[in-house]
Order: sequence, then C-alpha cells, then structure tokens
Amino acid sequence: MSNTDIRYEILEKPATGATMQVADGVHWLRMPLPFALNHINLWLIQDQDGWALVDTGLGDKATRDLWQGIFARSMGGKPLTRVLVTHMHPDHVGCAGFLTSHFDVDLWMSRDEYLLCRILVADTGREVPDEGTEFYRAAGYSDEQMDQYRKMFGYFGRFVTPLPESYRRLQDGMQLKIGGHGWEVVVGRGHSPEHACLFNHDLNLVAGGDQLLPAISANVSVYPTEPAANPLHDWIETLTTIRNRLPADVLVLPAHGKPYRGVHERIDELIRHHLSRLDALLDYMRTPQRAIDVFPALYHRQITPENLMFATGEAIAHLNYLIDRNEIVAETDRDGLRWYRRI
Repeated sequence: MSNTDIRYEILEKPATGATMQVADGVHWLRMPLPFALNHINLWLIQDQDGWALVDTGLGDKATRDLWQGIFARSMGGKPLTRVLVTHMHPDHVGCAGFLTSHFDVDLWMSRDEYLLCRILVADTGREVPDEGTEFYRAAGYSDEQMDQYRKMFGYFGRFVTPLPESYRRLQDGMQLKIGGHGWEVVVGRGHSPEHACLFNHDLNLVAGGDQLLPAISANVSVYPTEPAANPLHDWIETLTTIRNRLPADVLVLPAHGKPYRGVHERIDELIRHHLSRLDALLDYMRTPQRAIDVFPALYHRQITPENLMFATGEAIAHLNYLIDRNEIVAETDRDGLRWYRRI
C-alpha cells in the first residue's frame, strides 16, 4: 500500500552499514535484515561528546559485525551516549543489549515495550503453552500449520541480545535534550503496545519507527497472550492523535523506506486502508468464517508459511474490532474452532 500524496525529498539512500546526513546533526544509517523486508533505518544523532542512537538493528552476528566497523568509520571513534528504541520488535531492539553493554550507556524505552520484550525473550527454549495451541487451533490451523507454529515459538529471543536489567523510561509527551535540540516523545499504539516516536520541533522532523511508514502498513495483530485485544482500535485512535500533534510538513524518518513529507496524507491513507478492509471483511462474512477463512477479504498477496502467523494475527485484529463494534459475534464449537458470524 503506497500513497502518491507523500513527497520523497531524499532520493538517494546510504549503502548498507554506511551513513548519510539528513538534517543538522542527524545521520541515516541503513542496516540489513535477512527477511523479505530487507533493511531497517537507524538514526545517529550528534550528542554531547558522542552519538545518541534511535533503534539498533537485528541482534544477529551479521549486524553486530557491521557495528564494529561503524564504531570507527561512521561514528569517528566517538561513543554512543544513549540508545533509544522505538519499540520492542527484534529489528529495532535486537542489538540494544550489545550496544549498551559495549558503551556502558543507558537503554531508553517505553515501559510496556521494555517489559514485553523481556517476557518474549524469556519464551526462548520453553515448551509451547496450551494457550498458544488453543489460539491457533481455534483460528483453523491444520496439523502442518500447527507444527510450523511450534517451530517458530520462542524465535523472538534468538534475534535479541540480552537486554540490560534496568532502563530509562520514555513516556508520551516527555521532552528530551539531544545534541542541543529538544525531542518530544509521541506514543502510538496498535503495532506494538507503546511505540515511541521522537519529534524534533527545531528541525521539524520525526523519527517515526514503524508507526509512520511511507509505503506499507505496519502489522497490527492479536496474539495468544491477549486473545480479546483490540489493537486496531488503538492503531486508528493513536494515528488520529499523532496527526493532530505533528505539523503537516514535518520530515518523517521511517524505519523502512525513505524519508518523506506528507504525514497527514499518509496517516489519512493508513486509516482509510484499514476502514476499507473492515468493510470488505464484513461484506465477506455472509456465512460463519474462521480466522483463516477471511484472508481473501483482507489480503491481495499470497499467504505463505513465513507470513501465516502475521496474517492470522492481523485477521483476528480486524475481527475483534468488529466484535467490539457489535457487528459480529464469535462462537467456539465443540472441536475448539472459533467461528465468526454477522449479527
């Protein structure tokens, strides 16, 4: 999903592991990912006696090796002064423990993101919980798909270096001083519990993480830990709030894709996209459906084993939204399958 109303002002991009200045004291660092989404954008901000870092890259060996070269080459031998993480997904937080330990500096995250990250990392090596099995069985998974889920359980922690045992809390509306400029924390919810964007009033730019992507919509999913959650409501509500807090001409520094202007148009498009999917979903449900049955109403791409769990979680997010609007109900049959039907 792309928006033709946004404007890319920086047409080039830095090479992998290299930096490019995008504003006074703000440098774009592009790191690789071993997925279909093959990169993540990190942001180095000139700070007193060093660099503040926004997001860290995946916690795998390839990324850690790249960082070793970046310390001397792109950072000029100056240390990190602090590590700020927008949210707890492994491509954003993966190297946080490695970097904060290397430079003996603080990790800055919102509370919900830090604590949930610690919980998910602790799942690595555990047996699959009954709640997880019941959740995906209820969604309509086959035996083969359940085997795939069991293999993936605990995978999160394999890409996250051990987090420090303490952190500094980012809160919505908080003002930080980095490199002589003020940065305001702007929290969004839905893609993750307490996603922290960082808005610089002086430079009129915002490090938007996954909250404000230019060409794709961040995944909004329900998980077995909170099966009745309504993250899509949180996503739409906080996007509306963020739209009111950011200037229309702010430069967005996204976690994926290129920096752009036109954030109001982009937020409008993101909201319209999900509302249109909700309409399509409701129209599709002329007969009772399981979560995996509604994929054709929501996605125009092929659902593969690699993206099945993301697709399932987002389908249930849309279904839960309609449940909370009293437009559909969910009923579980004697085999444990969860069927959704229109009221």
